[in-house]
Amino acid sequence: MEQINLNAESAALKLEQVKKEIANAFIGQKQLVDYALITLIAGGHLLVEGVPGLGKTLLVRALAKTIGGDSRRVQFTPDLMPSDITGNIMLDPATGKFVTRKGPVFTNLFIADEINRAPAKTQAALFEAMQEFQVSLDGESHPLPSPFMVLATQNPFEHEGTYPLPDAQKDRFLMKIIAPYPAAEEEKTMVTKVLTGDTGAELSIAGVNTALDTGMFIAIRNLTASLRVDPLIVDYAVRITAATRETQAVETGAGPRGSLALIRCARARALLSGRDFVLPDDVKALASAVLAHRLTLSAESELEGLSAKRIIENILAKIEAPRGISDNNAES
Repeated sequence: MEQINLNAESAALKLEQVKKEIANAFIGQKQLVDYALITLIAGGHLLVEGVPGLGKTLLVRALAKTIGGDSRRVQFTPDLMPSDITGNIMLDPATGKFVTRKGPVFTNLFIADEINRAPAKTQAALFEAMQEFQVSLDGESHPLPSPFMVLATQNPFEHEGTYPLPDAQKDRFLMKIIAPYPAAEEEKTMVTKVLTGDTGAELSIAGVNTALDTGMFIAIRNLTASLRVDPLIVDYAVRITAATRETQAVETGAGPRGSLALIRCARARALLSGRDFVLPDDVKALASAVLAHRLTLSAESELEGLSAKRIIENILAKIEAPRGISDNNAES
């Protein structure tokens, strides 16, 4: 395999091209695009909460196309079985032999639409895929394509007939974000684009071009994992995570996986900015998206209407960020 030489600046330029291609189909919502890219670069999974019709599926399809990968979508329902996701072993009548039928999770970007509408055992079918990047069928392990990411969605308003995600499942998501409605100008652009010479109801990814191949993207991901992180930054991330376990507003705080996730995401954010070192602002900007869904609020906090996001914001306001972190003193 040909070795790919990259630095932070050249990688950032390639990722900027990825974002430009996505913008040809997915209008606006730049933060959602950035978070999806950060998650994929960091080798994690993204939980998106938002009402239907915000283009989440379109974003994933466009992102997959820009990196030369593919995507598959599964609508989660109460009668969905684990084998509908992972696949199974079945008898081939023609040959009389058992064959492996791989499920839709064998893709680069897997969309679990309304994941909380499936029962716990079906949600758990993704555990191994999300943690080990493989699926076991009949005792045999099958690796998933690389890169691989799960983007799961859930509706924040319709709770009838849903199954709340268990804490262990939520903890496997690197970040959780709220997908907002598009701005008025973005929505007008979207409507105009759909109605111009097209009778369809959805935007198309026909105008999206492949900006790089999966090999290049994996090289970018490997570069991200090598970015320098000053020990003071690590200490800052750990102090923020540890503070979630010490506040009375929280029944259960974020575990060590939260600290790891903060650094992984901070590295990816730094690379998007063309830096080969992490700043405290990278950690601070992503703390809410990385940690809020890992918290279990106390009954008193819920009665008072206090949100996990607000708790993280209060923690960030109290914990002093390290100073003097720059290109010159960032250490490996």
